[in-house]
Amino acid sequence: MVTLTGNTIYLRALEPEDLEFIYRLENNEKVWQVSNTIAPYSRFLIRQYLENAHQDIFEAKQLRLAICLNGETEAIGLIDLFEFDPLNQRAGVGIIIQDEAQRGKGYGAEALGLVIQYAFNRLQVHQLYANIDIANAASVSLFTNFGFECTGVKKGWNKRDGVFYDEAFYQLIKKN
Repeated sequence: MVTLTGNTIYLRALEPEDLEFIYRLENNEKVWQVSNTIAPYSRFLIRQYLENAHQDIFEAKQLRLAICLNGETEAIGLIDLFEFDPLNQRAGVGIIIQDEAQRGKGYGAEALGLVIQYAFNRLQVHQLYANIDIANAASVSLFTNFGFECTGVKKGWNKRDGVFYDEAFYQLIKKN
């Protein structure tokens, strides 16, 4: 995997040293609603995941990359291509910046731009999609700024604190 480099961040493959970062992120209940997580992950399971993270996207059907500030090695977030479907040339995309203080600084936008280029140009993906809680204004803004369009709403799709929330389906189709 080639490292993808932007102006202020770069994306890299996961390393064994990312175990504690991923452990903290995956076990942060504040972000469970985004990933539909309902139970904590053990260090053992995350270590096993990292041991298999070398798998090619065509084999694993997903690619998770660490978002790092240029000149730094520690991750500040993750960006994923998931449900990669080479036959239909599509993949889902998800992104998270762990520390709330790092959000809103353009790092997520830069990472998303790099992944869009990589998916369209290297993986020959025809479309990317994202599932976004309609109340998540920051994510809606991020994805629509890159041309993702809302093509549907899944009513009462996700339940949090006893209340059902709608989730929107956003698509970005490659222009030929």
